[in-house]
Amino acid sequence: MKEIAAALVEALDIERAGDWQGAHEAVQKLDGSAAAWVHAYLHRREGDIANARYWYNRAGREPSEAPLAEEWAEIRRQLAAAAA
Repeated sequence: MKEIAAALVEALDIERAGDWQGAHEAVQKLDGSAAAWVHAYLHRREGDIANARYWYNRAGREPSEAPLAEEWAEIRRQLAAAAA
């Protein structure tokens, strides 16, 4: 889990740096509920709400209604703790 969590933190950082496509490509290579959560966030960020809902469901989470920056920070906080 540590390696996956670290890779997901990296994907979030790639997105934050302005490379949505690079982040999406990175997360597509990973499986599991945490990867699905990041994938959901990315599609929500993109504005593809239907696809985001699909990925929230795969992650076992309700679709987020938090501001994007808050969701990003919460995902990153949890994943950074898991990667430590």
